[in-house]
Amino acid sequence: KIMAEGEELEAPAERREAAGSDEEAEEDEVKPVNKNKRYRRDKPWDGEHIDHWTVEKFEQGTMKAPLLEESSFATLFPKYREVYLRESWPLVTRELEKLGIGCELNLVEGSMTVKTTRKTWDPYAIMKARDCIKLLARSVPVAQALKILEDETQCDIIKISGMVRNKDRFVKRRQRLLGPNGSTLKALELLTKCYILVQGNTVAVMGSFQGLKSARKVIVDCMNNVHPIYNIKALMIKRELAKDEQ
Repeated sequence: KIMAEGEELEAPAERREAAGSDEEAEEDEVKPVNKNKRYRRDKPWDGEHIDHWTVEKFEQGTMKAPLLEESSFATLFPKYREVYLRESWPLVTRELEKLGIGCELNLVEGSMTVKTTRKTWDPYAIMKARDCIKLLARSVPVAQALKILEDETQCDIIKISGMVRNKDRFVKRRQRLLGPNGSTLKALELLTKCYILVQGNTVAVMGSFQGLKSARKVIVDCMNNVHPIYNIKALMIKRELAKDEQ
């Protein structure tokens, strides 16, 4: 009799389990699948272990075929740069040849030309070469100008001549940007981590994108009669705040 009661007690529990499994099966059947995800499959090449923000280095051999068209850029240079450029041109040619870029120095016209060749293995190298000859024309030393060929370095040539009409006022503001013995410019270089050269009617800046943005703001504000010391103080405060994790 006890065994029979035990069997009777077990039977409702089994029935409950069976009923629960039936309900789950019904839920699975009823639950609709989103039509966008119906044919979705796992992507083994795209997982959480992959960092999508890393910039892969473009190396020789990445581009499978040569460029179809020739691209070229030319820029003029002032007469006083002729002797220096003629002396340092072999170094420029040697560096550009590593990227498969052809270059030409025309002393009659006073121009520099860069162009792609069949050996060019980096399609963006021609843009870097264009920036390089622009910097050389703006009195940047060759050793410094060739650093633009690195992927991490960018450049910005800021034209400051049209910002101030009065010639004397323009000279004073340009001198204010330099500071006594070039101290203001040196402080700006250290804060923005950029190379800055004030030459004639332009300012050549080389560095990261963030540094170029900060340097341009300071230079433009200076020519608009905002003393650089205020912007330099703001940059110093920002640098100190960036160190604090909170």
